[in-house]
Amino acid sequence: MQIAIENPGQPDVVQLIDDLDAYQKPLYPPESHYGIDIAALSAANVLFAVARDEAGTAVGCGAIVMETGYGELKRMYVRPEHRGQGVAAKVLAFLEGEAMSRGCAMFRLETGVSQPEALSFYARSGYARRERFGRYPEDPLSVFMQKDAG
Repeated sequence: MQIAIENPGQPDVVQLIDDLDAYQKPLYPPESHYGIDIAALSAANVLFAVARDEAGTAVGCGAIVMETGYGELKRMYVRPEHRGQGVAAKVLAFLEGEAMSRGCAMFRLETGVSQPEALSFYARSGYARRERFGRYPEDPLSVFMQKDAG
């Protein structure tokens, strides 16, 4: 498997994002969806990583939006048939390393209460629950987490 910073506008990567949206949209009402689109993922302050298998197929992705004082993890997704193989952990470690090399010392994220696998994964990866941050509204369906770099 290879992980690299890539352009999120590639057709196979757009499909990953579409698959993520198809998974998440039934879990929450529209007002509780906080994903960012391809244009936002293409911004200069975003590190967007893609995991590809030996055949070059995009099997997972994730992003860190570099904010003032922290990096926010967004759009983490691994195709169901590739889960349980450490893809998400490798994408997360890659993104955190890239962000730390650019001076990021803290990571934050927002995920949802209806995604126990994600909550468990982030906890195993060193993220702890915290209060709401940034421009997120009060939302009982959101879970906020944070991890110090290092």
